[in-house]
Amino acid sequence: MNIQTILTHYSTFEEKTLTNRFFKHEDILPLIHQLPSEFKVEQLGNSVNGKSINAVKWGNGKIKVMLWSQMHGDEATGTMAIFDLFNFLQQENDMATLIKDKCQLLFIPMVNPDGAAVFTRRNAQQIDINRDFLQTATPEGKILKQARNDFEPQFGFNLHDQTTLWSVADSLKPATLSYLAPAFDKALSINQVRENAMQVIADMFAKLDQILPKHIGLFDDEYEPRAFGDNFQAAGTSTILIEAGGYKNDPEKQQIRKYFFASILSGLISIASKSYEKQTTTNYFSIPKNTKQIFHILINNLVLAGVTVSVGINFDECPNADGKSTYKSYSIQDIGDLSFCDAYDVYDADGCQLNGNIIFNKAADFELSNEKQTVLAFKDGYLKT
Repeated sequence: MNIQTILTHYSTFEEKTLTNRFFKHEDILPLIHQLPSEFKVEQLGNSVNGKSINAVKWGNGKIKVMLWSQMHGDEATGTMAIFDLFNFLQQENDMATLIKDKCQLLFIPMVNPDGAAVFTRRNAQQIDINRDFLQTATPEGKILKQARNDFEPQFGFNLHDQTTLWSVADSLKPATLSYLAPAFDKALSINQVRENAMQVIADMFAKLDQILPKHIGLFDDEYEPRAFGDNFQAAGTSTILIEAGGYKNDPEKQQIRKYFFASILSGLISIASKSYEKQTTTNYFSIPKNTKQIFHILINNLVLAGVTVSVGINFDECPNADGKSTYKSYSIQDIGDLSFCDAYDVYDADGCQLNGNIIFNKAADFELSNEKQTVLAFKDGYLKT
């Protein structure tokens, strides 16, 4: 059974209680505690606001793999994929059996429950947990660091979401997934630990690129001395970063979570079967790089001040007070020759009339229409529908 076949049966193991990005600690806690006895649950500690941070251990093998998600409270795709994986591992199939026999997995879903509660990146101390490895001023950071020290995993999966404005070099498609073997020093050196992570990623890409062609990029390779992934790599855990980006018409990332799940599963299969050992760092570095050549909205052939230009518009996504939804604030991010760019939504302004003003770096506040209808309209940064 291959990854593509498994995804055709995705509905049989999808965790159906998680339907958008805004679930909370109280939503996942029952899911953790209702897992069958082969999943060993342990409370590792508490967040700033007293919410439990739990680990789930599964598998009988010798290869230790640690997976953690939602260090950033508004990055929920990895958590959804983990709960899908819990369900998949309970099914009778060759892949689950292989992983169970060869690996021992330690999951820490929702490292930052306080951030998830209000759908923000940072914890209740307003600290970015993923920039807290050195000082460990956050209880969540201390818990994560101690978990790795106690478990001593050979491999780690660091699960995140990235902005939807990353694209893939040459394809101009959204970077729906991005992978990285984080650097462990400023020189971006490659030792055996980091090379193992690169080889696993090359194996993952070979499988996922068939399912999601031209939508997978290699994340920015820059050493961050405060980050957990970089430091776990330095400590001897071959660390694999997976980032969920954007996909057209998928704002709640319900399609992306399938590809995210498939990435984790293919990585675990690579580790369990040791197929990664056949990969090379050349294959890793041949993965297309992430670029920023995509907008949320692109308008072509618009005449401004007597000149025909393109206009790139992006939104900032901001949480509402209840932490259960967001609003989008649109602004003008570029004007001019954008022929090298693409967007989630592209409009042709040829023959259209512009009412209002388009001003660089200001809130979108205009209406574009033709003889038949309004094509696109904004008021004070809000998209009018």
